[in-house]
Amino acid sequence: MEVALVGVELRLVRLPLAEPFTTALGTRRRRDVVIVRTLVDDGPDGWGECVAEPDPTYWPEYAVGALDVLEHHLVPRLLDGRSLRQVRGHQMARAALECAALDAGLRAEGRSMASFLGATRPVVPTGIAVGRTRTVDDLVDVVLRWHGEGHRAFKVKIQPGWDVEPLRAVRREVGDEVALLADANGSYRSDAVDELATLQRVAGDDIDLVALEQPFAPDDLVGHARLAREIDRPVCLDESIGSLGQLESALALGACGAVSLKAGRVGGLVEARRIHQRCRDEGVSLRCGGMLETGLGRALNLAVAALPGCNLPPDLGPSSRYFATDLTAPFESRGGTMIVPDGPGLGIEPLPEVLDETTITLRTLRSTR
Repeated sequence: MEVALVGVELRLVRLPLAEPFTTALGTRRRRDVVIVRTLVDDGPDGWGECVAEPDPTYWPEYAVGALDVLEHHLVPRLLDGRSLRQVRGHQMARAALECAALDAGLRAEGRSMASFLGATRPVVPTGIAVGRTRTVDDLVDVVLRWHGEGHRAFKVKIQPGWDVEPLRAVRREVGDEVALLADANGSYRSDAVDELATLQRVAGDDIDLVALEQPFAPDDLVGHARLAREIDRPVCLDESIGSLGQLESALALGACGAVSLKAGRVGGLVEARRIHQRCRDEGVSLRCGGMLETGLGRALNLAVAALPGCNLPPDLGPSSRYFATDLTAPFESRGGTMIVPDGPGLGIEPLPEVLDETTITLRTLRSTR
Protein backbone atom coordinates (compact mmCIF):
# COMPACT_ATOMS: atom_id res chain seq x y z
CA MET A 1 0.00 0.00 0.00
CA GLU A 2 2.99 2.29 -0.49
CA VAL A 3 2.31 5.60 -2.25
CA ALA A 4 4.73 8.30 -3.34
CA LEU A 5 3.89 11.27 -1.15
CA VAL A 6 5.06 14.58 -2.57
CA GLY A 7 3.50 16.77 0.07
CA VAL A 8 0.80 17.33 2.66
CA GLU A 9 -1.84 20.04 2.67
CA LEU A 10 -3.19 21.25 6.00
CA ARG A 11 -6.37 23.28 6.29
CA LEU A 12 -8.27 24.73 9.20
CA VAL A 13 -11.91 24.98 8.16
CA ARG A 14 -14.81 26.54 10.05
CA LEU A 15 -18.34 25.19 9.77
CA PRO A 16 -21.36 26.49 11.71
CA LEU A 17 -23.35 23.77 13.43
CA ALA A 18 -26.95 23.23 12.43
CA GLU A 19 -27.88 23.98 16.05
CA PRO A 20 -25.92 24.67 19.26
CA PHE A 21 -24.68 21.56 21.04
CA THR A 22 -24.36 21.78 24.84
CA THR A 23 -22.59 19.32 27.14
CA ALA A 24 -21.06 19.50 30.62
CA LEU A 25 -17.95 20.89 28.89
CA GLY A 26 -19.67 23.87 27.26
CA THR A 27 -21.68 24.91 24.20
CA ARG A 28 -20.50 24.48 20.61
CA ARG A 29 -21.95 26.65 17.84
CA ARG A 30 -19.36 25.87 15.20
CA ARG A 31 -16.69 23.34 14.35
CA ASP A 32 -13.14 24.42 13.63
CA VAL A 33 -11.69 21.35 11.95
CA VAL A 34 -8.18 20.51 10.74
CA ILE A 35 -8.35 18.70 7.39
CA VAL A 36 -5.28 16.78 6.20
CA ARG A 37 -4.70 16.00 2.53
CA THR A 38 -1.81 13.78 1.47
CA LEU A 39 -0.59 14.79 -1.99
CA VAL A 40 0.43 11.80 -4.08
CA ASP A 41 2.62 11.63 -7.17
CA ASP A 42 0.65 9.99 -10.00
CA GLY A 43 -2.18 8.70 -7.81
CA PRO A 44 -5.27 9.73 -5.83
CA ASP A 45 -4.78 12.03 -2.85
CA GLY A 46 -5.89 10.97 0.61
CA TRP A 47 -8.00 12.75 3.22
CA GLY A 48 -8.16 12.77 7.00
CA GLU A 49 -10.05 14.78 9.61
CA CYS A 50 -8.62 15.78 12.97
CA VAL A 51 -11.32 15.54 15.63
CA ALA A 52 -9.67 17.97 18.08
CA GLU A 53 -12.09 20.63 19.29
CA PRO A 54 -11.41 24.41 19.43
CA ASP A 55 -10.68 24.24 23.18
CA PRO A 56 -8.79 21.62 25.24
CA THR A 57 -11.85 20.73 27.32
CA TYR A 58 -12.74 17.22 26.14
CA TRP A 59 -9.11 16.24 25.44
CA PRO A 60 -5.74 17.99 25.95
CA GLU A 61 -5.45 18.62 22.21
CA TYR A 62 -7.23 21.47 20.46
CA ALA A 63 -7.60 22.37 16.79
CA VAL A 64 -5.00 25.13 16.43
CA GLY A 65 -2.51 23.17 18.53
CA ALA A 66 -3.06 20.08 16.39
CA LEU A 67 -2.44 22.18 13.28
CA ASP A 68 0.85 23.40 14.76
CA VAL A 69 2.00 19.88 15.70
CA LEU A 70 1.15 18.59 12.25
CA GLU A 71 2.93 21.44 10.48
CA HIS A 72 6.10 21.53 12.56
CA HIS A 73 6.57 18.00 13.83
CA LEU A 74 4.48 15.18 12.37
CA VAL A 75 4.30 16.06 8.69
CA PRO A 76 8.03 16.95 8.34
CA ARG A 77 8.93 13.59 9.86
CA LEU A 78 6.57 11.75 7.53
CA LEU A 79 7.93 13.52 4.45
CA ASP A 80 11.55 12.98 5.55
CA GLY A 81 11.00 9.29 6.27
CA ARG A 82 11.55 9.65 10.02
CA SER A 83 9.53 7.79 12.64
CA LEU A 84 6.46 9.53 14.01
CA ARG A 85 7.11 7.70 17.29
CA GLN A 86 9.64 10.42 18.09
CA VAL A 87 6.63 12.65 18.86
CA ARG A 88 4.86 11.77 22.10
CA GLY A 89 1.12 12.10 22.49
CA HIS A 90 -0.95 14.25 20.12
CA GLN A 91 -3.19 11.31 19.26
CA MET A 92 -5.76 13.33 17.34
CA ALA A 93 -3.23 15.03 15.07
CA ARG A 94 -1.46 11.72 14.53
CA ALA A 95 -4.74 9.95 13.70
CA ALA A 96 -5.68 12.51 11.05
CA LEU A 97 -2.33 12.13 9.29
CA GLU A 98 -2.50 8.33 9.49
CA CYS A 99 -6.02 8.35 8.02
CA ALA A 100 -5.01 10.60 5.11
CA ALA A 101 -2.01 8.43 4.25
CA LEU A 102 -4.07 5.25 4.55
CA ASP A 103 -6.90 6.75 2.51
CA ALA A 104 -4.50 7.52 -0.35
CA GLY A 105 -3.16 3.98 -0.34
CA LEU A 106 -6.61 2.39 -0.28
CA ARG A 107 -7.87 4.65 -3.07
CA ALA A 108 -4.90 3.57 -5.19
CA GLU A 109 -5.79 -0.08 -4.52
CA GLY A 110 -9.50 0.44 -5.09
CA ARG A 111 -10.20 -0.93 -1.62
CA SER A 112 -12.63 0.52 0.92
CA MET A 113 -11.78 1.59 4.44
CA ALA A 114 -14.51 -0.72 5.75
CA SER A 115 -12.91 -3.69 3.98
CA PHE A 116 -9.47 -2.78 5.32
CA LEU A 117 -10.75 -2.61 8.89
CA GLY A 118 -12.67 -5.88 8.65
CA ALA A 119 -16.17 -4.40 8.83
CA THR A 120 -18.90 -6.99 8.42
CA ARG A 121 -22.09 -4.95 8.01
CA PRO A 122 -23.21 -2.91 4.99
CA VAL A 123 -25.47 -0.74 7.16
CA VAL A 124 -25.31 0.35 10.80
CA PRO A 125 -27.95 1.77 13.16
CA THR A 126 -27.98 5.47 13.86
CA GLY A 127 -27.46 6.94 17.30
CA ILE A 128 -28.41 10.56 17.94
CA ALA A 129 -26.43 12.46 20.57
CA VAL A 130 -28.57 15.10 22.27
CA GLY A 131 -26.99 17.95 24.20
CA ARG A 132 -28.42 19.81 27.15
CA THR A 133 -31.41 22.02 26.36
CA ARG A 134 -32.98 24.95 28.18
CA THR A 135 -35.77 22.86 29.71
CA VAL A 136 -36.71 19.21 30.05
CA ASP A 137 -39.65 19.80 27.70
CA ASP A 138 -37.23 21.15 25.09
CA LEU A 139 -35.13 18.01 25.44
CA VAL A 140 -38.15 15.77 24.95
CA ASP A 141 -39.15 17.79 21.87
CA VAL A 142 -35.68 17.32 20.33
CA VAL A 143 -35.73 13.57 20.97
CA LEU A 144 -39.26 13.19 19.60
CA ARG A 145 -38.31 15.11 16.45
CA TRP A 146 -35.49 12.68 15.65
CA HIS A 147 -37.55 9.72 16.85
CA GLY A 148 -40.22 10.72 14.35
CA GLU A 149 -37.62 10.43 11.59
CA GLY A 150 -36.98 6.79 12.45
CA HIS A 151 -34.07 6.97 14.89
CA ARG A 152 -34.26 4.48 17.76
CA ALA A 153 -31.12 5.14 19.81
CA PHE A 154 -30.22 8.29 21.74
CA LYS A 155 -27.31 9.44 23.87
CA VAL A 156 -28.35 12.15 26.32
CA LYS A 157 -25.73 14.43 27.82
CA ILE A 158 -26.02 14.69 31.60
CA GLN A 159 -24.25 16.55 34.40
CA PRO A 160 -24.92 17.24 38.09
CA GLY A 161 -28.36 18.83 38.33
CA TRP A 162 -29.38 17.62 34.87
CA ASP A 163 -29.71 13.86 35.00
CA VAL A 164 -32.53 11.83 36.54
CA GLU A 165 -35.47 14.09 35.60
CA PRO A 166 -34.56 14.62 31.92
CA LEU A 167 -33.71 10.95 31.41
CA ARG A 168 -36.97 9.79 32.96
CA ALA A 169 -38.92 12.27 30.87
CA VAL A 170 -37.32 10.99 27.67
CA ARG A 171 -37.96 7.38 28.63
CA ARG A 172 -41.62 8.09 29.36
CA GLU A 173 -42.14 9.68 25.96
CA VAL A 174 -40.25 7.28 23.69
CA GLY A 175 -41.16 4.04 25.42
CA ASP A 176 -39.17 0.88 25.98
CA GLU A 177 -38.18 0.13 22.38
CA VAL A 178 -35.63 2.95 22.22
CA ALA A 179 -32.01 2.44 23.35
CA LEU A 180 -30.99 5.17 25.78
CA LEU A 181 -27.46 5.98 26.91
CA ALA A 182 -26.34 8.75 29.31
CA ASP A 183 -23.00 10.55 28.88
CA ALA A 184 -21.60 12.70 31.68
CA ASN A 185 -18.26 13.72 30.09
CA GLY A 186 -16.56 13.21 33.46
CA SER A 187 -18.64 15.84 35.26
CA TYR A 188 -19.38 13.90 38.49
CA ARG A 189 -17.13 13.31 41.52
CA SER A 190 -16.61 9.76 42.66
CA ASP A 191 -16.00 10.90 46.26
CA ALA A 192 -19.31 12.81 46.53
CA VAL A 193 -22.02 10.75 48.24
CA ASP A 194 -24.92 12.65 46.68
CA GLU A 195 -23.48 12.34 43.19
CA LEU A 196 -22.91 8.60 43.59
CA ALA A 197 -26.49 8.20 44.77
CA THR A 198 -27.71 10.16 41.75
CA LEU A 199 -25.75 7.96 39.35
CA GLN A 200 -27.25 4.87 40.96
CA ARG A 201 -30.70 6.34 40.29
CA VAL A 202 -29.67 7.20 36.72
CA ALA A 203 -28.75 3.56 36.17
CA GLY A 204 -32.00 2.35 37.73
CA ASP A 205 -34.53 0.10 36.09
CA ASP A 206 -37.10 2.84 35.45
CA ILE A 207 -34.69 4.64 33.07
CA ASP A 208 -33.22 1.42 31.65
CA LEU A 209 -29.94 2.67 30.20
CA VAL A 210 -27.89 0.51 27.87
CA ALA A 211 -24.78 2.12 29.44
CA LEU A 212 -23.57 5.03 31.56
CA GLU A 213 -20.70 6.79 29.80
CA GLN A 214 -17.74 8.49 31.50
CA PRO A 215 -19.32 9.61 34.77
CA PHE A 216 -15.99 10.56 36.39
CA ALA A 217 -12.76 12.28 35.41
CA PRO A 218 -10.62 10.47 32.82
CA ASP A 219 -7.91 9.49 35.32
CA ASP A 220 -10.36 8.24 37.98
CA LEU A 221 -10.30 4.56 37.07
CA VAL A 222 -10.69 3.54 40.71
CA GLY A 223 -13.90 5.56 40.97
CA HIS A 224 -15.25 3.97 37.81
CA ALA A 225 -14.38 0.53 39.15
CA ARG A 226 -16.25 1.19 42.41
CA LEU A 227 -19.32 2.41 40.54
CA ALA A 228 -19.21 -0.56 38.18
CA ARG A 229 -19.61 -2.85 41.20
CA GLU A 230 -22.61 -0.88 42.46
CA ILE A 231 -24.78 -0.67 39.36
CA ASP A 232 -26.16 -3.28 36.97
CA ARG A 233 -25.53 -1.25 33.82
CA PRO A 234 -22.21 -1.15 31.94
CA VAL A 235 -19.89 1.73 32.76
CA CYS A 236 -18.68 2.89 29.35
CA LEU A 237 -15.29 4.61 29.27
CA ASP A 238 -14.56 7.31 26.72
CA GLU A 239 -12.01 9.97 27.73
CA SER A 240 -10.31 7.44 30.02
CA ILE A 241 -9.16 5.30 27.07
CA GLY A 242 -6.46 6.94 24.97
CA SER A 243 -4.42 3.82 24.26
CA LEU A 244 -4.33 0.06 24.60
CA GLY A 245 -2.25 0.49 27.76
CA GLN A 246 -4.96 2.59 29.40
CA LEU A 247 -7.55 -0.01 28.41
CA GLU A 248 -5.43 -2.71 30.07
CA SER A 249 -5.37 -0.68 33.31
CA ALA A 250 -9.15 -0.22 33.19
CA LEU A 251 -9.68 -3.93 32.60
CA ALA A 252 -7.37 -4.90 35.44
CA LEU A 253 -9.37 -2.72 37.83
CA GLY A 254 -12.76 -3.80 36.54
CA ALA A 255 -13.48 -0.20 35.62
CA CYS A 256 -15.32 -0.65 32.34
CA GLY A 257 -17.98 -2.87 30.86
CA ALA A 258 -17.96 -0.96 27.58
CA VAL A 259 -15.71 1.35 25.56
CA SER A 260 -16.61 4.29 23.34
CA LEU A 261 -14.12 3.76 20.52
CA LYS A 262 -12.92 6.89 18.75
CA ALA A 263 -10.05 6.36 16.33
CA GLY A 264 -9.00 10.00 16.70
CA ARG A 265 -8.80 9.84 20.48
CA VAL A 266 -6.59 6.74 20.54
CA GLY A 267 -4.12 7.89 17.87
CA GLY A 268 -5.51 6.29 14.73
CA LEU A 269 -6.86 3.15 13.18
CA VAL A 270 -3.92 0.90 14.03
CA GLU A 271 -4.39 1.49 17.76
CA ALA A 272 -8.17 1.45 17.39
CA ARG A 273 -8.02 -2.03 15.88
CA ARG A 274 -5.85 -3.26 18.76
CA ILE A 275 -8.32 -1.85 21.30
CA HIS A 276 -11.23 -3.31 19.37
CA GLN A 277 -9.69 -6.78 19.39
CA ARG A 278 -8.78 -6.61 23.09
CA CYS A 279 -12.34 -5.65 23.98
CA ARG A 280 -13.70 -8.52 21.95
CA ASP A 281 -11.28 -10.93 23.63
CA GLU A 282 -12.51 -9.77 27.05
CA GLY A 283 -16.21 -9.63 26.16
CA VAL A 284 -16.31 -5.84 26.62
CA SER A 285 -19.03 -4.07 24.65
CA LEU A 286 -18.04 -1.44 22.10
CA ARG A 287 -19.66 1.58 20.55
CA CYS A 288 -18.33 3.97 17.91
CA GLY A 289 -18.16 7.40 19.50
CA GLY A 290 -18.36 10.68 17.61
CA MET A 291 -16.96 14.21 17.81
CA LEU A 292 -19.38 16.21 15.62
CA GLU A 293 -17.34 15.20 12.57
CA THR A 294 -17.81 16.42 9.03
CA GLY A 295 -18.63 13.89 6.32
CA LEU A 296 -14.97 12.81 6.19
CA GLY A 297 -14.94 11.77 9.82
CA ARG A 298 -18.44 10.32 9.53
CA ALA A 299 -17.32 8.05 6.70
CA LEU A 300 -14.54 6.72 8.91
CA ASN A 301 -16.89 6.28 11.86
CA LEU A 302 -19.34 4.31 9.74
CA ALA A 303 -16.58 1.86 8.87
CA VAL A 304 -15.63 1.53 12.56
CA ALA A 305 -19.27 1.13 13.64
CA ALA A 306 -19.64 -1.74 11.15
CA LEU A 307 -16.95 -3.80 12.91
CA PRO A 308 -18.05 -6.99 14.68
CA GLY A 309 -18.37 -6.40 18.40
CA CYS A 310 -19.63 -2.82 18.09
CA ASN A 311 -22.91 -3.82 19.68
CA LEU A 312 -23.92 -0.59 21.44
CA PRO A 313 -25.55 2.34 19.61
CA PRO A 314 -22.98 4.63 17.93
CA ASP A 315 -22.76 8.41 17.73
CA LEU A 316 -23.93 8.46 14.13
CA GLY A 317 -26.59 10.53 12.49
CA PRO A 318 -27.28 12.15 9.11
CA SER A 319 -25.31 15.22 8.08
CA SER A 320 -28.33 17.42 8.82
CA ARG A 321 -27.94 16.56 12.52
CA TYR A 322 -24.67 18.50 12.57
CA PHE A 323 -24.34 20.90 9.64
CA ALA A 324 -26.64 22.87 7.36
CA THR A 325 -23.94 22.40 4.71
CA ASP A 326 -21.51 19.53 5.24
CA LEU A 327 -17.95 19.49 3.92
CA THR A 328 -18.86 16.50 1.75
CA ALA A 329 -21.96 15.32 -0.03
CA PRO A 330 -24.49 14.82 2.78
CA PHE A 331 -24.93 11.49 4.50
CA GLU A 332 -28.56 10.49 4.76
CA SER A 333 -30.31 7.94 6.98
CA ARG A 334 -33.19 5.61 6.23
CA GLY A 335 -35.29 3.81 8.80
CA GLY A 336 -32.79 4.49 11.57
CA THR A 337 -29.82 3.11 9.62
CA MET A 338 -26.96 4.49 7.54
CA ILE A 339 -25.08 2.88 4.66
CA VAL A 340 -21.38 2.16 5.19
CA PRO A 341 -19.38 3.63 2.28
CA ASP A 342 -17.93 0.94 0.04
CA GLY A 343 -16.02 3.10 -2.45
CA PRO A 344 -12.21 3.27 -2.48
CA GLY A 345 -10.69 4.62 0.74
CA LEU A 346 -13.15 6.64 2.78
CA GLY A 347 -15.53 6.49 -0.17
CA ILE A 348 -16.07 10.24 -0.09
CA GLU A 349 -14.09 13.47 -0.32
CA PRO A 350 -14.73 17.16 0.33
CA LEU A 351 -16.74 19.26 -2.10
CA PRO A 352 -14.10 21.65 -3.56
CA GLU A 353 -16.29 24.75 -3.41
CA VAL A 354 -17.33 24.14 0.20
CA LEU A 355 -13.76 23.33 1.20
CA ASP A 356 -12.47 26.57 -0.26
CA GLU A 357 -15.30 28.68 1.15
CA THR A 358 -14.82 27.37 4.70
CA THR A 359 -11.00 27.37 4.81
CA ILE A 360 -9.54 29.97 7.17
CA THR A 361 -5.94 28.70 7.21
CA LEU A 362 -4.00 26.80 4.54
CA ARG A 363 -0.51 25.31 4.72
CA THR A 364 1.23 23.11 2.14
CA LEU A 365 4.41 21.22 2.98
CA ARG A 366 6.45 19.61 0.20
CA SER A 367 8.82 16.68 0.32
CA THR A 368 12.50 17.54 -0.21
CA ARG A 369 13.55 13.97 -0.95
